[in-house]
Amino acid sequence: MLVAKVDSPALSACGQPASGQLLLAQRALSLVGAASDSAVDALVYPAQVFDSTPLSIYIILSAKAGHMLDRLRARLGKSLLSVGLTLSKMGLSPTSWTFVGLLFSLAAGAAYWSSGHFGELLGGLLILVSGFFDIVDGAVARATDRVSKQGAFLDSTLDRVAEVAIYSGILLGGFANPLLVLLALSLSLLVSYTRAKADSLGVSLSGVGVGERSERLLALSILSILGFAGYGVLLVLLLAAVTFLERVSRASRALR
Repeated sequence: MLVAKVDSPALSACGQPASGQLLLAQRALSLVGAASDSAVDALVYPAQVFDSTPLSIYIILSAKAGHMLDRLRARLGKSLLSVGLTLSKMGLSPTSWTFVGLLFSLAAGAAYWSSGHFGELLGGLLILVSGFFDIVDGAVARATDRVSKQGAFLDSTLDRVAEVAIYSGILLGGFANPLLVLLALSLSLLVSYTRAKADSLGVSLSGVGVGERSERLLALSILSILGFAGYGVLLVLLLAAVTFLERVSRASRALR
């Protein structure tokens, strides 16, 4: 039976109260809990279901893992600087590393599309590699003091291209219902748009929401590696929807 809600006891099993972001997820995902199992199974295929594993577990794990990556980037700044200095000796510019990451994202999309069931595993692994180079380009830019508005613009724009490529591959590979893929991609792009628009108006939305790009792609890659790319798309949709609503709410309040 597919459980699509977040249970408060599960969130506080370690004696810690649920965070504000996860409480928002509770309210949003309670709507999903009202849907029948058959309706959910009609959206996601192949038709395997998690017998006793609630979606809340995956949401919590993916959100925590994504935030852990962000914390690691901050805490390991010196290490990343060292990595940036080492890779900068290869003579590639930060923008070149950005394109390397894009190539792995394109490869992930191609893997989902053309590699059959093996495409889930290969696609998930390639997403992780692409994520590594998404860190590398910034590290090289900082290490060589080549941080620029042009680089930031290209990085953000090519990230969107990468997402389109990945979800297009999943769609063409038949791992999830086309409507579900379209919604997941659309909401992912809206999450990015709300941050960019808010930034242009002087409101920072960095770190707002349980499903930033790193969390979404990490969740998708892990579930793809496990052979559940369809459920990965569903989880991305839910994370992106909650994050989009939270960012709209936060920005609207700040701009009053």
